[in-house]
Amino acid sequence: LHRDVLKDEAVARLIELGKVSDADEYLERTFQSPAAVRAGNLIRVWMEEAGLNTWIDKMGNVHGRIDGMNPSEKVLIFGSHLVKNTNHLHRDVLKDEAVARLIELGKVSDADEYLERTFQSPAAVRAGNLIRVWMEEAGLNTWIDKMGNVHGRIDGMNPSEKVLIFGSHLDTVIDAGMFDGALGIVTPIIALKVLNITGILGKLRWPVEVIAFSDEEGVRFQSTFLGSAAIAGILPASTLHAHDKSGVTVQGALRKNSIEITEENFLQLKYDPESVWGYIEVHIEQGPVLETVGLPLGLVKGIAGQTRMRVTVKGSQGHAGTVPMIMRQDPLAAAAELILLLESLCRQPEDYLSYDGQCTASTGQALAGSLVCTVGEISTWPSASNVTFTVDIRAMDDLGREAIIYEVSNRMHRICDRRSVLCVIERKHDANGVICDPGLSSKLKSAAIAALKRTSGESPDAVPLLMSGAGHDAMAMSHLAKVGMLFVRCRGGVSHSPAEYVSDDDVWAASMAVLSFLETLL
Repeated sequence: LHRDVLKDEAVARLIELGKVSDADEYLERTFQSPAAVRAGNLIRVWMEEAGLNTWIDKMGNVHGRIDGMNPSEKVLIFGSHLVKNTNHLHRDVLKDEAVARLIELGKVSDADEYLERTFQSPAAVRAGNLIRVWMEEAGLNTWIDKMGNVHGRIDGMNPSEKVLIFGSHLDTVIDAGMFDGALGIVTPIIALKVLNITGILGKLRWPVEVIAFSDEEGVRFQSTFLGSAAIAGILPASTLHAHDKSGVTVQGALRKNSIEITEENFLQLKYDPESVWGYIEVHIEQGPVLETVGLPLGLVKGIAGQTRMRVTVKGSQGHAGTVPMIMRQDPLAAAAELILLLESLCRQPEDYLSYDGQCTASTGQALAGSLVCTVGEISTWPSASNVTFTVDIRAMDDLGREAIIYEVSNRMHRICDRRSVLCVIERKHDANGVICDPGLSSKLKSAAIAALKRTSGESPDAVPLLMSGAGHDAMAMSHLAKVGMLFVRCRGGVSHSPAEYVSDDDVWAASMAVLSFLETLL
């Protein structure tokens, strides 16, 4: 009896259980997948054959119990798990397929020699259609809205619950890299595909949606966040009449692709804030910090507020040799001094700011870790008597950013007065900083740590907490719901360039982090 049952029958049952799999070519059983349920039912039969009373609890655990002669005594429990490691599936889909899709999407371009996809261009439309196919393969219901955003949604077990949105943008800058934007679209679709393959996509406790936003970069119409701002309800309807360099309006570009939008149905794009639980965006870091610390993933604590200004310095033309130095009104020399002022002030703001009831020492401390000031375009057109340059000021602390703008403007005007030139300072764009939601960030942190353990076998003590100096769709979506962001390491911090690069393993880690987050919703 011992040999027949304890050896032969035990071995036969292990072989039988080993054939209960969600995959054809290898053994795979994940939490509450079809194979896991079949395995549980089989085990329950074996328990009953052994004379045990059986039940399945609310977490799907299978129990078998015999009370013995003293039911009130403490119980001795034997146990182990019925699910099997799924690294094979995770690697094939979350890494290999994700990388292949990023490469495929990176080839969808309006230019032959470099990557370029702008709002509603032929390549952008093809990219949107391709993304829609991937969403449908993942088991999502799909549609394209009146702003050209591509949506994929699974309602889960409670369709009336608030939705969790993942997203990023499908458009690019000119001569772009293939990871900016695309990574935040591909990774959640791939993670949801894993849930679909394992048969548990429909067991999500509330709806999940992925949105590929039609425009974030603002290349074609010089207006950023067209896609996400429309969803968030902060895009003016007048934007429909903005035009590109060829005179085509936003409305006309959409109409060319058979999307009829008016100011009336434009308002229907806005999501009800009460219907959205939160927004998560996966994005390349576009900076060197993660590479420096040697980790593939980082949490974003917030997105810096931004102000863009145009400074025009007007002097007078003077013959190179006949106007004495003391009498010259050279705007280029004045502009150079203004630019050096900007650099010095932003490197050491505490040496320049004056503190009062609103601007305090703590404001200066907040600026120290996030303030970045740069000069972009410099032009001497139409003549050497006029110099124009653009200024970009970014900081997490909005009050501190305003203090910097005030101080820079005042000091620039004083320099211009001293040099007898005219300064005109125009504010062209303002966006307040965004703080990522602590609760959402905590869940993302746990998901990132779990992902790193599952992909590399290592479990880091912490995930770096980073500030985003670049703008993202999360800035617009923060007007709709709480937001969280996950940064992914990119080589050299290079972005908006063909040299932009994320390793295959880091793509895997990012996809796994999204999957780990989604598993908490089961």
